[in-house]
Amino acid sequence: MNVMKPLATCSLAALMMTAALAGSPAFGQSKVGTTAAQFLGISVGPRAIAMGSAYAASNEDVTSLYWNPGAIAQASKSQFVFANTEWLVGTKFRWFGLMLSLDDENAVGLSVTQLDYGEDEVTTVANPDGTGQYWSAKDLAVAVSYSRRLTDRFSIGGSAKYVNQTIYHETASNVTFDVGLLYATGFSGLRIGMSLSNFGGDLTLSGQDLINKVNIDPAVTGGNKNLVGYLKTDPWPMPLFFRVGVSLEAVKSEQFVLTLAGDALRPNDNDMSGNFGAELGFEDTFFLRGGYKSLFAHEPALDKTDQQEGLALGAGLRYNVEGVASVEVNYAWSKFGVFGNLNTIGVAIGF
Repeated sequence: MNVMKPLATCSLAALMMTAALAGSPAFGQSKVGTTAAQFLGISVGPRAIAMGSAYAASNEDVTSLYWNPGAIAQASKSQFVFANTEWLVGTKFRWFGLMLSLDDENAVGLSVTQLDYGEDEVTTVANPDGTGQYWSAKDLAVAVSYSRRLTDRFSIGGSAKYVNQTIYHETASNVTFDVGLLYATGFSGLRIGMSLSNFGGDLTLSGQDLINKVNIDPAVTGGNKNLVGYLKTDPWPMPLFFRVGVSLEAVKSEQFVLTLAGDALRPNDNDMSGNFGAELGFEDTFFLRGGYKSLFAHEPALDKTDQQEGLALGAGLRYNVEGVASVEVNYAWSKFGVFGNLNTIGVAIGF
């Protein structure tokens, strides 16, 4: 028996857990709001969102590129997905993913995440009604992924991700990495997944608005008042997410499949929480979904009633063209506290 693969698997899992714990908040210490690129924590895909974002152990669609890149090698087909969410206060969150199954063992993927904050007119003290110029802000992440089956039940994978945040003339960029594992037990469709997302360096803003003329010593007559100075901004760490999840086909018949899923999420800038969801599929055509996100999450400085995310519901419709392709439309509704409710719709094409 080849013992190298199990040893490598254990080593990788131990490394992921060590990195996650190293980036986790210390006991009793709040680190909420201490990381950059918060858009990387927005849930991706209407199917996953409707299931309460409990998706670390799923290999059902291309959104696994976000939740667990180690899962895509176990997907049954190649797929393209585009999803759009009308995000908070008029912003737009879009996600595009393409997954290609190269053969029975290897799969690659490409995904693009964008959060568009829109634009607004620039105002100044001298022009409080606007200068005629406009400023905008956008977040972007582009990831390239690879996954491989090591056995018929076990797969690993990873992603290299370019992350960029831009506001007006300032920008910050970085490269981060995701890694994931998925194990299909062979018992009642039970799968176990684990992933570590956004492992990388800090983000630091730079740009032309940080360049200013300075007079180093105004008290000295005749000094150079036109020296160029550069305002240095603080570096901010990336949001690190460690997920462990399970997925189980609790009921499976010729007509119905009931899938239950649960994830434990440990971020480096908040408390640990749990996500839970379920999906009922009828003849692989119509799907009903429901879940709850951020269960048990509680920031010590806040009352439990201040928790924003929670209940999620959704549905999906799939049309299969046998031997050619499948087209699927999915919708998700999710609660977001004082900000109202969010609606996500996505279109998937499998081939």
